Amino acid sequence: MDPVLSLLARLRADPEVMRCVTAWERIPARAARTAPWPPALDPRLVAAARGAGIEAPYTHQAEAIAAALDGHHVVLATAAASGKSLAIHLPVLQTLLADPTAAALYLFPTKALAHDQLAALQPLLASFPAIVAAPYDGDTPPSQRTAVRQKARLVVTNPDMLHQGILPYHTRWARFLSGLRWVVLDELHVYHGVFGSHVANVLRRLRRVCRFYGADPRFLCASATIANPRGLAERLIEAEVWVIQEDGAPRGEKHVLLYNPPLVDPALGLRRPLLLAALDLANRILPADLQTIFFARSRLSTEVLLGYLRERAPAWGQDPATIRGYRGGYLPSQRREIERGLREGTVRAVVATNALELGVDIGQMTACVLVGYPGSVASTWQQAGRAGRRAGASLVVLIAGSSPLDQYLATHPEFLFGRPVEEAHLNPDNPAVLADHVACAAYELPFERGESFGNLPDVEAWLRLLEETGDLHRSDGRYTWVGEGEPARAVNLRTGTPDVVVIQDISADPPQVVGEIDRPSAPMLVHPGAIYLHEADMYRVEDLDWERGLARVRAVEVDYYTRASATTEVRILEVLGNAGRPACTADHQARPGWEVSWGTVEVTTRVTGYRQIRRYTHEVLGWGEVDLPEGRMETVGVWIDLGPELVERLQEEWVLCPSANYGPDWPTQRAAALARDGYRCRHCGTPEREGHPLEVHHLVPFASFGYIPGVNDLYRLANRLENLITLCGACHRRAERARGARSALSGLAYLLRGLAPLYVLCAPGDLETVVEPRAPQTSLPRVTVYDRVPGGAGLSARLYKLLTEETALLEAAWERVTACPCADGCPACVGPVGEQEKGTKERTRRLLEEMLV
Repeated sequence: MDPVLSLLARLRADPEVMRCVTAWERIPARAARTAPWPPALDPRLVAAARGAGIEAPYTHQAEAIAAALDGHHVVLATAAASGKSLAIHLPVLQTLLADPTAAALYLFPTKALAHDQLAALQPLLASFPAIVAAPYDGDTPPSQRTAVRQKARLVVTNPDMLHQGILPYHTRWARFLSGLRWVVLDELHVYHGVFGSHVANVLRRLRRVCRFYGADPRFLCASATIANPRGLAERLIEAEVWVIQEDGAPRGEKHVLLYNPPLVDPALGLRRPLLLAALDLANRILPADLQTIFFARSRLSTEVLLGYLRERAPAWGQDPATIRGYRGGYLPSQRREIERGLREGTVRAVVATNALELGVDIGQMTACVLVGYPGSVASTWQQAGRAGRRAGASLVVLIAGSSPLDQYLATHPEFLFGRPVEEAHLNPDNPAVLADHVACAAYELPFERGESFGNLPDVEAWLRLLEETGDLHRSDGRYTWVGEGEPARAVNLRTGTPDVVVIQDISADPPQVVGEIDRPSAPMLVHPGAIYLHEADMYRVEDLDWERGLARVRAVEVDYYTRASATTEVRILEVLGNAGRPACTADHQARPGWEVSWGTVEVTTRVTGYRQIRRYTHEVLGWGEVDLPEGRMETVGVWIDLGPELVERLQEEWVLCPSANYGPDWPTQRAAALARDGYRCRHCGTPEREGHPLEVHHLVPFASFGYIPGVNDLYRLANRLENLITLCGACHRRAERARGARSALSGLAYLLRGLAPLYVLCAPGDLETVVEPRAPQTSLPRVTVYDRVPGGAGLSARLYKLLTEETALLEAAWERVTACPCADGCPACVGPVGEQEKGTKERTRRLLEEMLV
């Protein structure tokens, strides 16, 4: 019997598993549909394909090849392992065979994928020795780069290298660029948000330089299944494309399970922890010797789960060394070793972040376990495609986490199985992105009078701005770069920060580099005292040298890991849009209650401490403080302001804590506390400043005293000076967070962040929220959601549009908090137990009801 079908039978007969399965979908096998080779295809290429075992192309391959040979820009959007690469290679090779001066440029989002695809191309190239193909990226030795520029006709690289290593030095590439006939964009679906906006401008610059050398390349694009492949491709290359989405490739039978971990405390809404639920399933899958990939949601989760699996491996009769991790931060040589082990079958299980979501060849995985929802339907099916990529039955299990989004999916499986995948969006004209690339383009070639830059309606305004800053000189309508250095060096396409922090093991002799991490993530993951996990090995961070970008670590054996916490402040820089709440129905006039705005914001974040968390039990063993520089970032946010009438109604019900009604002696007691503390924060010493008022904080929450106006005078007990302390805004939020006080506003923020990925293509970690009981501009409550990347990723702008045009997001939030079975708040609705005041769940529900009236 097929080992997968045998395992499925055991799972169906296992009551402990089936009581957690909320949906079991069988996707039937599908036979291949083939077509004749296009008549225009060179017979030599047909023979080479047949020599590789491909007698006839799938229907989508034949259509893509024919459209490319007819001169179209093509985008091929079919499932994983459907043979998209062959459909791209053959038209490119035909052009290179027909014209000895022709060249092609392959762009992949990662170096690993580029090298993997180049290796896969070698069997076809073996028949055509005149076509020299070579990689050109950061790993290419300087001694080989000149040979690549002079001889290669097919260059494989990534957008980052094109941006910083090719276009600024285009004169060295004159031979290649003058003959450039094809540009291949693989994994098109990843080019959305800020990264996609940057890449679209890099392509504008590439086409501009190509025109200078007399070339006009066509584009071949390959994408996973998304809702708008045409729209995304045409936004990227600014030209019409021929789209192929009908998939003719065969597909093996696939079983997809939604697994909701069991409730361990129904009253508190607590479910079995996500990683332990993954371990439960591993106990059933890995003993069957099915090669399995576990997709975790974060680097920390990847390492913790990897440690759990390796410790259990002997009980399954497996060597722990056959279970590996895979994530960003591993050294390239280590990643190549793991990829090779997966292809050869010596690695039987791998725990990975979405770094393995892209199409690196890792062989035939039989089972795929998604440890938490990836954040989008598109990513879910992309990761699920890693199992059963070639043929035969396969198993995919999506384990729901405790977040509102995961729990919504667990109770609404039709959202995953019945809804089209999301659209991918980008905005190449985003000012935060565009300005840098106009400068890069001017460095590469002077702008002539009346010259355009892609489809940008008015590049002249940007050129004049650069002239004013002294970077451009204008003479007779021609703009020439006169600034210092190469502007491309200062522009990172992915994170907005160009450098990384290197992690060095000082317990080794001599010290060795064990990994690296992007600088924005470093304060959270490699702060002093942190436990850094690398392929399940444990290191304690001894020191973080921020200026040198070096984290020194020492190997340790401890039974805990660490998780950092931070405080965040948001300051509005510019309002770009403002609207009242949408009407619930077309003929309903909404009464004023709240409004939504969006614009640019400055976010200030400071890591303040960390928790030591015991492995397996996840109990908190201790706390530690962190003293690192605060980080500042300009991004885009959307915020909801509650109006005075709504606030008054909610304060009357105590849905919102009536801060203006702390009893009749509150003004006197507040003033006395401020004076006693010298008008400074008692925690950090910050004095009161304009625009940054100090807060007077109740050590024991005011609400817990049970004051009822006109009924009792318990406010006197709550407002005693010994129960009051003066804090700055940042320390006040930290104190509230440490105590776990969550208001209806915090419950709303938790739900908005958790459920936003239902409507925009993002993961929950792409957004963050800040709650202000009294916003500086209005002194009224505000909830802000912002993009967690410099310059914004377009997410807040789409949330603004969603919140102003319909109430679907708020309705989903109301449904989640209403349907949740917990007694008074849990991770699946308004926040984890211990992080909210009593009654927060009901207050959040009432707030949402009022907002939806």
